[in-house]
Amino acid sequence: MKKIKFIIVDDERSSREELKRAIKKYDDFLLIGEAENADDAKNLIETEMPDLMFLDIQMPEKSGFDLLESLDNVPVVLFITAFNEYAVQAFEVNALDYLMKPIREERFAKAIEKKEIL
Repeated sequence: MKKIKFIIVDDERSSREELKRAIKKYDDFLLIGEAENADDAKNLIETEMPDLMFLDIQMPEKSGFDLLESLDNVPVVLFITAFNEYAVQAFEVNALDYLMKPIREERFAKAIEKKEIL
């Protein structure tokens, strides 16, 4: 089975670590990079071409939405954020799902099950 290549884009190291712990039990996912801001994420996406991006919304300088607007080829996006007020906007950009921090294991599992569309 082909592994789903993904990146994590979040300015908080603890959030990136939490996500890595949560996804560890899913063998069909392969972490290919991390970024703590939109500019680094754009470079990573353009060079590594991930299938999926776990994306925070509020980051210094540019938001997750700013990042999406700057991309020519957008991977599937699963938002992970502490703010619920962006949910509608997230689905308007065709997000796979929208998870709230801290990540709840059962809710994360439901989001990961949607991988079939990748």
